[in-house]
Amino acid sequence: MVHVTRRGALAALAVSALPCAARAGEAAWPDRTVRFIVPFAPGGPVEVPARFIADRLTHTLGQSVIVETKPGAGGALGIQSVLQAADPHMLLFTTSSVAILPALLRDPGYDPFRDLTPVSMVSEVPMALLVRPDWPVPDFATFLRQAKAKPQRFSFASSGTGSTTHLAGELLKAKAGIDILHVPYRGGAQAVNALYAGDTDMLITGLIETMKHVSDGRLRALAVTSPGRSPALPEVPAIAEAVPGYGLTIWYALFGPPNTPAAVVQRLAEAMAPLREGSPLAQRMGESGATLLLDGPAPLAARMRAEVPLWKEVVTAAGIRQE
Repeated sequence: MVHVTRRGALAALAVSALPCAARAGEAAWPDRTVRFIVPFAPGGPVEVPARFIADRLTHTLGQSVIVETKPGAGGALGIQSVLQAADPHMLLFTTSSVAILPALLRDPGYDPFRDLTPVSMVSEVPMALLVRPDWPVPDFATFLRQAKAKPQRFSFASSGTGSTTHLAGELLKAKAGIDILHVPYRGGAQAVNALYAGDTDMLITGLIETMKHVSDGRLRALAVTSPGRSPALPEVPAIAEAVPGYGLTIWYALFGPPNTPAAVVQRLAEAMAPLREGSPLAQRMGESGATLLLDGPAPLAARMRAEVPLWKEVVTAAGIRQE
């Protein structure tokens, strides 16, 4: 009788300990190497914050955090690899393209709301509308007046149909009520070269890529795309000053796969937050016109809710065919 009672007591103790064990296991994350999947080719600007943060988290979390690039299909292949693994040790470190792909692809391979767990915005950077220094239009307001007076008088280059540089121009056309001609190129370098050569009038691209061209006087920034002026180019007006409602930044963010435990999201967000101010990454981002955010999951979720439907509207209005 005594033995039966002990067995019953031990069984009851084991059952009661299960939730605690589950919580302990969840709290023990990470228990092996964490991987940041960057869904683009090596050497892109997104790798700078990814590698810096991975290095710092390696010390903070007590496990190695490494960065792997998995390019293909505009970022969709890397996204799908994270979803298929369904492992909170394999995270997606990506750009705002994650909100654009569902507008461009009939089947991007993921639902942006169901399949991605927001962890944190990482940083954001405005884009700038660039022209040649000798372009005869002196400022953005004059450009708007002339563009409205004569449709397709001006042209803008992009790094390809459906790219952020293309959609930034289409958003400007829609918000400002102007018609400027889109000229797609195969990549950002070709688009910049076309602008230098005078084959096109303007290009809207990120400040990280822009600052070196503007600072040495080879190109002129006519306006920036952020809702307000950029501290990196305080003398350059925001497009929104003349076109109410226009606002666009390129942003980087960290996502987990579906059903990433809330405790994992919280631990990651808390581990990254101290890098916001005073870190070498914050300084480097600031010098290139970017803002380091690292503000947790809620702002990232809000950005996705705003931008996924926005880009679907822009793509539809521009008549861009889904692939």
